[in-house]
Amino acid sequence: MSIDINNESGVEADEAAIVALARFVLAEMGIHSLAELSILLVDAGAMEQLHIQWMDEPGPTDVLSFPMDELRPARAEDDNEPTPGLLGDIVLCPEVAEKQAVAAGHPTAHELDVLTTHGILHLLGYDHAEPEEHEEMFGLQNELLEAWVADRGGAAP
Repeated sequence: MSIDINNESGVEADEAAIVALARFVLAEMGIHSLAELSILLVDAGAMEQLHIQWMDEPGPTDVLSFPMDELRPARAEDDNEPTPGLLGDIVLCPEVAEKQAVAAGHPTAHELDVLTTHGILHLLGYDHAEPEEHEEMFGLQNELLEAWVADRGGAAP
C-alpha cells in the first residue's frame, strides 16, 4: 500500500504511527495492497480555508476527506476481490485534534488515530448524516480502533 504523509501543520506528530494505523485500517477493510492514500496535516488557518471552500462552513475542522476512485471495502466473504486504485486524500488538523483530545480526556495521538480512521471510512463511502449511517460508521470506527490497540498489544486510552 502506498501511503504518503506530509506534515505542513507546524505541530509535531508521529507520522510513522499515523501511516501504520492507516495501513492497518485499509488492510482490515479489505482494500487492495496497491491502493494509494495521501494524508496531509495542516494548521488551523489552512484547514479553515479548506473547510470554507469545500463545505461552505466557517472555522477549522478536525478532518476532511477527498475521495478519488470510490474504492469499496471487501470485508464480507461474498465480496469481489478488491481492486487497486487511488483512495484519495485525508487532511488532518492537529491543532483542532489537540483541543478535542483535551476535551475528551485522552492523548492527542489517540485523537489523531480516531480522525485518521474516520477520514479513511469517509474515503470508503461511509457517512454519518442519518442516524443509521452514524451508528454503522462510528461502530465500525470503534471496532477498527479497538483492533488496532489490540494488535499493538496495548490498552485503549
